[in-house]
Amino acid sequence: MGKAGTSSSEVVRRGTKPVPAPRSETAEKILDLAETLIQTRGCSAFSYQDIADALKIRKASIHYHFESKTDLVIAVIDRYTERFEKALDEIARDDTASSAAMLEHYTAPYAAFAATPDRVCLCGALSGEILALPTALRERVARFFRSHQRWLERILTRGVARGEFRLSESAAKTARLIFGALQGALLVQRTTGDSAQLKDVISALKSQLRAPPKPSRPG
Repeated sequence: MGKAGTSSSEVVRRGTKPVPAPRSETAEKILDLAETLIQTRGCSAFSYQDIADALKIRKASIHYHFESKTDLVIAVIDRYTERFEKALDEIARDDTASSAAMLEHYTAPYAAFAATPDRVCLCGALSGEILALPTALRERVARFFRSHQRWLERILTRGVARGEFRLSESAAKTARLIFGALQGALLVQRTTGDSAQLKDVISALKSQLRAPPKPSRPG
């Protein structure tokens, strides 16, 4: 599959675990633009020439950092996934936060995408052309989806245990519902231009999860 943005000479060894060296500014700009192009156009609808024209660099410069388009998209997905994983780990580690607040933090990136005219979740965009993608990309997209559903299941289980949520189905099934609803809402909103699409979906999900207030004790 090539070097996926990091050659063996670009790896720094710390102890026994190899750690990729920081990418150059040019490589980061290439990744930023590729991520946006996938989110707005799709993976198959952009080329190295598009990136070269936008960044005013030669295609050879892109190939220097990412030998093939598959290598480039692997690096884009891995970076995107790592950002999400770091953020979700930080959210889940905050024992002082309510489970509802954790879900609120989770939906924030979706709201940010919805505030743009045409961006959706990177892996959501890739899933629309999943059968045309190389195996390495398909596996990464599937792994992203599964990890998010597991995280949601964990937060829902926590919320039920704390009396914050009431679920009509298992936490695992509800996690699938939430994840699918958020991903789908972004795609529907982009298609219809209805800016209320995601907001209404999030509002409905919150209403379904909210546990009834505890009855007050008689005086």
